[in-house]
Amino acid sequence: MPDSGSHRMLAALERRRPGTSSLERVLLLTDGSVTTLLEAVFGEAVEVRTVVQRVVTADPEQAARLSVAAGDPVNYRVVDLVGAGSGRVFVHAVSLTPLDRLTEGARHDLLSAEIPIGVILRRHRLETRREILSVGEGRADESAARAFGLAADTPVLCRRYVIVHESRPLIWIQEQFAPGLFGTERIPVPGGGGGPPEEDLVVVEAPSRLHLGLIDLNGELGRVDGGIGLTLAAPCTEVEVRRSGTVAVTGAGPELAARIGESATRMLRHLGVDGGAAIRVRRSMPQHVGLGSGTQSALAVGTAIARLYGRSLPVREVARIVGRGGTSGIGTAAFENGGFILDGGHSLGPGREKTGFSPSSASVGVPPAPVTSRLPFPEEWAVVLAVPRWGATVRGAREVDLFREHCPVPVEDVRRCCHEVVMRLLPGIAGRDLALFAASVNALQGLGFKRVELDLQDARVRGLIRELQGAGAACAGLSSFGPTVYAVTDGDPGAIVRAARATLGDGGGDVLVTRGRNHGAVCR
Repeated sequence: MPDSGSHRMLAALERRRPGTSSLERVLLLTDGSVTTLLEAVFGEAVEVRTVVQRVVTADPEQAARLSVAAGDPVNYRVVDLVGAGSGRVFVHAVSLTPLDRLTEGARHDLLSAEIPIGVILRRHRLETRREILSVGEGRADESAARAFGLAADTPVLCRRYVIVHESRPLIWIQEQFAPGLFGTERIPVPGGGGGPPEEDLVVVEAPSRLHLGLIDLNGELGRVDGGIGLTLAAPCTEVEVRRSGTVAVTGAGPELAARIGESATRMLRHLGVDGGAAIRVRRSMPQHVGLGSGTQSALAVGTAIARLYGRSLPVREVARIVGRGGTSGIGTAAFENGGFILDGGHSLGPGREKTGFSPSSASVGVPPAPVTSRLPFPEEWAVVLAVPRWGATVRGAREVDLFREHCPVPVEDVRRCCHEVVMRLLPGIAGRDLALFAASVNALQGLGFKRVELDLQDARVRGLIRELQGAGAACAGLSSFGPTVYAVTDGDPGAIVRAARATLGDGGGDVLVTRGRNHGAVCR
């Protein structure tokens, strides 16, 4: 690697964060237009969405960055670079510009139009160069976290640079890059005669998810299951996998290590490779609380091992191999693409995908359900998670028994659930209408199998839902069997967080503020 300051900073970043993708390197070090690069790579126009723009008086720190006097007028601009077709936020950028150093036309464009800075410079023929000040990993501030659908303080790639004109700083810029868009195999393509080269190290970060409910556990129409779910920015599972002679798992407790080891063994057996995998769990999410930890860890390990040994497998195929997704397709779809997900369930009857009612853990060989709708979850909606330590957990044989005892559910409940999903839940998300979405979520708590799940919970969990609603949440509900309770708001979540902590009590559980995640797992 060339021995320049910016390249040395990149080398230091890669020592701390193995697996930085080629595109990430280019974006961090480019001295050209980031917008043009993004358009070339993703094949869609990139638009500027202004978040904040105002003229401020330079404080001492800003003045030093721009070589102006403290108190001079400076344009403070916060923008997102957004895919015109996909709606994905690629970059969150903050810039500072001394207004008296711009020509009148350039100043007018900067203040009045959502135009990329590079376009403004070219349009007004300003000869400039970029000087990179820093390259590395930073923490998403509140504004960036909202843009990317992340929890605050999530690590993101970041660079700072100045655009220099006539030997003076013209614009100071900080760019933060959305995680998962630049180093991810979004939908792995099945290998034909070959595949990607074998790798020495693969790191996979997999998201958590909320499971809002199963739609049809009646089966009268010849189909069963059908899931509703939301991919979350946090918490996450992250695994690091290297080639080895045997399967070994570190960084996890005995139960998680055993589950990961089983998934690894299944994938290795399927691939027929002469080797193993050394797996280190970098981050993990709570288990058996309704956040999808089992599916995400299995998919993460399966995907990593396939890539490690030069195979590119579709996510649904990985799920089949490691034995996940036999009832709900939400976890598989969250891993693959993220966002808010509706799946279409499974065929029911002799010779069909399923012959009875059963959870995913007991639905061996059943493929993940097809995704029938996937919508980006509004980035301005915050999700508060309250995870009690005293709530009931359901797993294993007990989960199988519950499906047998409580299914089929009344067909009228299924009809009402479908009505809620089609006419309120999905339109609420598509139209960014929180009141409509929330009314549906609240109604779903009393329908079908979700009512069963709530009735099985500790009474304090049901009380927690009421407390969060009373504290200002637009809606609140139970994720899967729980005990995790979620609440959604488009305002300040502070009062909801305080209510959750007060209800949980000291040491009674954890509270986290997060957002929807509109992309799937990151593989690098």
